[in-house]
Amino acid sequence: MNKTNRYRLTAKEEASLLEMRAKADKSRVLVIGDVHLPFERKDYLQFCIDTYKEYQCNRVVFIGDIIDSHYSSFHATDPDGLGGGAELDLCVERVKDWYKAFPDAEVCIGNHDAIIMRKAFDSGVPKIWIKEFNDVLKTPNWQWVTDTYMVSTVTGHFHTDFYIDYMFGKTRAIFAMAVGCGIDDSQYAFAYAAGGKKNAIGCAVVLNGGETPILVKMNLEKYKD
Repeated sequence: MNKTNRYRLTAKEEASLLEMRAKADKSRVLVIGDVHLPFERKDYLQFCIDTYKEYQCNRVVFIGDIIDSHYSSFHATDPDGLGGGAELDLCVERVKDWYKAFPDAEVCIGNHDAIIMRKAFDSGVPKIWIKEFNDVLKTPNWQWVTDTYMVSTVTGHFHTDFYIDYMFGKTRAIFAMAVGCGIDDSQYAFAYAAGGKKNAIGCAVVLNGGETPILVKMNLEKYKD
């Protein structure tokens, strides 16, 4: 008969595990929509700060597209727009306020964030030549991730989507949520979407350890650029 060994956690490991579980159960996550610096709404930051305080959040997730990189877009670029260096300098300057407000955050890498790496890859530039996001934007404590390892899913990218949709199984329910964005759609960087649906301006919070999603629509009369 084969004997199966059961490994026991040390007291320190068990305490760490319990602390991690307790933290997850008490998580109150602010989910920030696409920002697209430097083409964001100037009042969107204050709206996110106010939402964080109102719901007493203790975790922040940027859902994607911190920067726009219009100058290098796969869409047609505005020939009268900012050049690459000028746009990036403005991004670095604008991100300072976001980093000051949310110094510890998880940032999902959006398609606009990844434009430069994609083009470098297509051009045969080895990864070793490419700087990390935090080095460029000067946000040393932000964690850049490709997903958040959740079963329920929160998405950005589609600026006009703002919904919560539940799916029910035999033993549990999961949700899909889209959080809108915080862009200024009068900017030339969004000319590709002209004539389409109006953008949804808002963010979201996820409470009770990931069980309770709430959409927070931005009151555009209260917040003005």
